[in-house]
Amino acid sequence: MTIVKAAPEDGPAILRISAAVGVFSRDEVACVRELWEDYLTRGDAGDYLFIVRRDQDKVLGFVCYGRKALTEGAWDLYWLAVDPAAHGRGVGRALVKHTEAEVLARGGYLLLIETSMTPAYAAARRLYESCGYIREAVIRDFYARGDDLALYSKHLA
Repeated sequence: MTIVKAAPEDGPAILRISAAVGVFSRDEVACVRELWEDYLTRGDAGDYLFIVRRDQDKVLGFVCYGRKALTEGAWDLYWLAVDPAAHGRGVGRALVKHTEAEVLARGGYLLLIETSMTPAYAAARRLYESCGYIREAVIRDFYARGDDLALYSKHLA
């Protein structure tokens, strides 16, 4: 398995995985599509970068990340999704670790992740915490009433 910069032909798999994970709303999948289109248009010069984990030619998961505007070295991990058929195989962990290495290579020192506190996102929160992320804040009713935002951070070495 390899982790590489996403190529244009990865788009359909990225969008399929976004819908297949079962936790992203239609609007969230549409947001992934918008960021993907920005990435296709602007590449590394854009605000959003994509990496994928492949097993031969099959995309198993992806990450979208980018520099936090108006900061010296803070970055956001915007989207992480793994094909449900590949859950439990370390794909998400490998993508997080690779993202950290990419951020470091680009001069970043802080990676931030925002996620929901609903039960549907419990596995994602466990993944982030197991990778050394600290829950810095919870903002109540952020996404909707009863859907709080958790902000995670990790200082990269």
